Amino acid sequence: MELREIEIFLTLAEELHFGRTAERLNVTPARITQAIKKQERQIGALLFERTNRSVRLTAVGEQLRDDLRPLFDGLERSVRRAKQAARGQTAVLKLALLPFNIPEFHRYWNEFRARHPQWELQVHRLPYTDVFGSLRSGEYDVIAVWGPYPDDVTPGPILFSDNRVMAVSADHELADRDTVSIEDYADYLHSMPPGNAR
Repeated sequence: MELREIEIFLTLAEELHFGRTAERLNVTPARITQAIKKQERQIGALLFERTNRSVRLTAVGEQLRDDLRPLFDGLERSVRRAKQAARGQTAVLKLALLPFNIPEFHRYWNEFRARHPQWELQVHRLPYTDVFGSLRSGEYDVIAVWGPYPDDVTPGPILFSDNRVMAVSADHELADRDTVSIEDYADYLHSMPPGNAR
């Protein structure tokens, strides 16, 4: 199998839909069908069971997917690293942040790229839930978030700060204060996003 044919097979194994696979890979559905039929002839077994309503992997298709996925991912990483090396980039820094204040970060990104041209800077969006989990797992190297921070995280420099306003009723016991810390209002009922969002 050629690399493109492996990509077609693995994408169809994810999408389980010829049209979506063709759209994702920027080819025609006929090209997807042709590639899968060729693979099935080479292997000597059906890889997908297809009807007018559904597409699903056969047992042979599942085994092939499970065997090919890590190999294909490794090949993609190798090719990506080779392309980076050709551009003089020998490392990757994966940064993630919540989708606020993004324009504020551009000067830091530009400065990083100017100081470290051998690094590729990848910027990702953090999920609102479990923002520190992606840092702990190694999915991202650095995250830019608001404090406070858990004990197992080492905070870096403060890049910028935002003012916050707290709204309470006029007769609330915190209403006459000029400033209120997080600890001050922690014991009061306040609106929070659902789940474990910060």
